[in-house]
Amino acid sequence: MPAERTDMDLLDRLPAVRGRMEKDVTLGRFTWFKVGGPAEVLFRPADEDDLAEFLSACPPDVPLTLIGNASNMLIRDGGIDGVVIRLGAAFSEIKQDVSLIHAGAGAADINVARRARDGGLAGLEFLSGIPGTIGGAVFMNAGAYGSEMANVFVSCRAVDRSGDRHELSSDDLAFGYRRSALDPGWIVTSVTLHGSLAEAAEITRRLDEIQSDRDASQPVRTPTGGSTFKNPEGDKAWKLIDAAGCRGLRRGGAVVSEQHCNFLINDADASAADLEGLGEEVRRRVKAHSGVTLEWEIRRVGNAGNKAIGEVIS
Repeated sequence: MPAERTDMDLLDRLPAVRGRMEKDVTLGRFTWFKVGGPAEVLFRPADEDDLAEFLSACPPDVPLTLIGNASNMLIRDGGIDGVVIRLGAAFSEIKQDVSLIHAGAGAADINVARRARDGGLAGLEFLSGIPGTIGGAVFMNAGAYGSEMANVFVSCRAVDRSGDRHELSSDDLAFGYRRSALDPGWIVTSVTLHGSLAEAAEITRRLDEIQSDRDASQPVRTPTGGSTFKNPEGDKAWKLIDAAGCRGLRRGGAVVSEQHCNFLINDADASAADLEGLGEEVRRRVKAHSGVTLEWEIRRVGNAGNKAIGEVIS
C-alpha cells in the first residue's frame, strides 16, 4: 500500500523542476474528445534530464499519469489526482540517419511519417493514419493500414518511476496485438524506427491513399477518440457493433458514429460520463447480440466526478 497522503498542498511536496508545473489545469483542451476534468498538477518537463530528476525525487505516494496528444484517451469528468506529465516540444524532435528515424516520444505519428517521406524512407506511412504520439504508439503497439509499430520498431529510451533510464529492444517489449510488455509506470522519451529507402513520389502516393481512405471512412473532422474497441480475434468490432443495432446510438451529447461505428463522437457538449456510458451500453448490446465481449482500446483514466449521464436514445 502507498504511504498515506498528507494534507499539504501537492505543489509544496514536489521537487523543483526546470520545466513548467501548474495546479488545477483543465485537461479537456488537450484531448481529442474535448472532455475531461482538471489535473491536480500538470508537469511539462524541459527535457529528459528534467523528467528523470523529477521522478527520482517525487514522493512515491504521488500518483503519476502520462498523457500525450490524448487521441485515444478518455479523461473522466472528475479529473486526475496527483501529477499529470505531458511531453511537449522538447520531446518532439525527429532526425533521420540513413534508414533509421530517431523521434522524441512527443512527436506526432503523422509528423514521423512525413519526415520519413521527406527523407525517402518507406515503411512508416501507416503512422499517418494513427492520431497520436510515437511514445504512445510504442506502448500500445499502434497499427493501421496493414502495419504496426512492431514491424518498424528498433529501440526506445524510457525512464522508470525512480528516474533510472533504460534502453529497450523489441525483445524487451514483446509486442502483441495493441499491447506491449512496457511497464505502465515507465515513460518512453525517444524512439528509433527503421524503414527502407525508396522514391519520395511513391511514399507520397501511399500517404495520399491513407489520407483519402481516412477521410472517406472515419469521422476525422469531429471530436472523437479513434477506435473505441479492439477487434476481437477473427472479427471486426465495427461489424459486431453494427449488427447489434448500435450505429447512431446516442447518450447525452455522445453518439456512435454513423460513418464508422467503432468511433464515439462528442456531438453536442458531451461529458466524459456520456461517452463512457455510451461505450458500456454498446458493449452490453454486442454481448447480448453476439456473445462477444468487446475490450476497450481507448484508455480511460481519472475520477468519475458528479456529472449526470444522458439517457440512451436508440
